[in-house]
Amino acid sequence: MSERPDAWPGLSACWPDSSDGTGTMDSETVKQALVIDPGWVRLARQAWLASMELAVWGDVKSSRLGVTARVRKRELEVGEKLKSLSADRTWIPHPREQLKNALASALALRDSLGELERAAGGLDGGADLDAFIAVLDRLRHVAGQIPPLETRWVQLLDSQYHEARE
Repeated sequence: MSERPDAWPGLSACWPDSSDGTGTMDSETVKQALVIDPGWVRLARQAWLASMELAVWGDVKSSRLGVTARVRKRELEVGEKLKSLSADRTWIPHPREQLKNALASALALRDSLGELERAAGGLDGGADLDAFIAVLDRLRHVAGQIPPLETRWVQLLDSQYHEARE
């Protein structure tokens, strides 16, 4: 790791090896905060699998060229982001970096879901279109349970900076 930036006010406490002990994060608190309910993961996975199945195998169509391929691509991205959000972060050595990774994963999921919804807006036909839209709504509802986790992660990160100023 590079030299600690003591000359930058407030940033020395962010450094993982802060020798004065200020701003250090309790790794057990972070570990507990990063636990995502396995029931939520199961629901998110089921909703995503249902939407992916309809996007690939269902009868959903568009009068515009390339829309269904774009929807399928966005579906895969959402699945990757869900997996990333629910992944174990113990391989990341510093608790602060674990929190930042979790927040980045949550943001990426939100962005990918928005892109999927925009792409799905181009679908305009097929026998499974209504079912696909319903499954996307269910996926959006499941993803709507992420903000409280994000808030907790942000609070933990903010507390590090507040402790450093005190």
